[in-house]
Amino acid sequence: MVHLNSAVRLLDRAAQKYGDKTAIADEWGEISFKELQKKGKAVGTALIKTSADGYMPSPVMVYLKKSISCLVCFMGAMYSANPYVPTAYDMPVNRIGKIIDSLQGRGHIITDEAGLNNLKSLDIPETINIHIYNDAVNGETDEALIESALRGAVDTDPIYIMFTSGSTGAPKGVTVPHRGVIDYAMWVCDTFNIDENSVLGNQAPFYFDNSIFDIYSCLLSGAKMIIIPEKLFMFPLKLPEFVRDNSVTTIFWVPTVMINVANSGILSEIDMPKLKNVVFCGEVMPNTQLNIWRKAQPHCTYANLYGPTEISDVCTYYIVDRPFKDSDPLPIGKACRNMRVIILNDKNEIAKTNEQGEICVIGTGVSLGYWNNGEITAKAFEQNPVNPYYHERIYRTGDLGYVNGEGLIMYIGRMDNQVKVKGNRIELGEIENAAMCVAGVKGACAVFDDREQRIVMFIESDEEFKLRKFNMELKKYIPSYMLPSDLVVTDKFPHTANDKIDRVTLKKSIYEN
Repeated sequence: MVHLNSAVRLLDRAAQKYGDKTAIADEWGEISFKELQKKGKAVGTALIKTSADGYMPSPVMVYLKKSISCLVCFMGAMYSANPYVPTAYDMPVNRIGKIIDSLQGRGHIITDEAGLNNLKSLDIPETINIHIYNDAVNGETDEALIESALRGAVDTDPIYIMFTSGSTGAPKGVTVPHRGVIDYAMWVCDTFNIDENSVLGNQAPFYFDNSIFDIYSCLLSGAKMIIIPEKLFMFPLKLPEFVRDNSVTTIFWVPTVMINVANSGILSEIDMPKLKNVVFCGEVMPNTQLNIWRKAQPHCTYANLYGPTEISDVCTYYIVDRPFKDSDPLPIGKACRNMRVIILNDKNEIAKTNEQGEICVIGTGVSLGYWNNGEITAKAFEQNPVNPYYHERIYRTGDLGYVNGEGLIMYIGRMDNQVKVKGNRIELGEIENAAMCVAGVKGACAVFDDREQRIVMFIESDEEFKLRKFNMELKKYIPSYMLPSDLVVTDKFPHTANDKIDRVTLKKSIYEN
């Protein structure tokens, strides 16, 4: 029995059980479980030999093109008993600089010559060790050093630090423990029947927490993970073909990608017989496009997952077990195993059925807080206000939701996405859901103009729309006081690196025009 004090023990077990079976594939090649272990240990040895002495871990920032090499470095960081910090070439250099600043001159950077050239404008402290990937991966392995490091590891140590956007402009480093990721991987494999015959089609960037689903269910089960070439996501017509030709059995994609594929019309022309699980998370999935998927691939299990980065990716799930009308809200379901979700109202009491409140989470997946930011950590992670008996830490998500009469959690939207217009409290997400019910609308994003105190509706469409006619359609689904004051039609929304709608850019465009 392997002692799972570190998630890298999953790789040790997989290497022993599956050996030369392909673990990861990308557009440049593939790597077996045994080779992934071997290369990871070489990188881990290089990190241990240059790590600072002391009790605290040394973060390992991985700055490489999205590829197998990134996974090798993640394993190497864990073999050295240090957390990894996933970054990528498509991140703005000034953001990388802020991440390095937050490490306070401690830790490592693993990159290559191209990466070094990208970072040359940054003032990197001399106390941070820089490793060239090829040198580290081709170096010697010291098994004794690695085992010594791992013996001192506990499952509450951080496995990674994933940086998300902060309200102050400085990225926040969400620090997640090994135990949360291991528990999550076990739940994923059990829930979606992932085993050594499964093939996972990875879409999420490695600095986005959705990638945890793919990486660690692969290591736990012996499944194969294929890193889908990033350029394919610019051509939704090609994605189902890739899934079919590579016998992909499970996809975990953000809704924007699924919407683009559905809107392309390709699903009615191509079959994906090996595909078993279609899982989505990160944004609200419109039923219009979900129903297109379900009609085209009725043999699949469809699941709506919910959870912020601070919860080791996911804390609730809903297996779509019935058809939904386009205007119906899709539940986010019930808590995952070893997680508890409560809805707290304005009085910090458990909300009643159908009473909205803040979604709060308790359990193994709750992160350790924000790296080097105790003040913000204290605000988001606090004592459960309904438990006076012992210390019980909860994470306040900042999301609004409620429990319906069937005991299912329903997501409303961000607390900071709720606005007040002429005395009426309005949830922008509700307007977006209504907009997706209008024929010809492929995407919808409602933005609040703080200066003019008005709602501006952005829609993706190939058709021409006028505000008055558009609002006449919206009135079928929402009251008049929620109707937008302006309408902007575009053929394509800007997107973030995570493939979510770039709401910040859309809001800026209001003030620029």
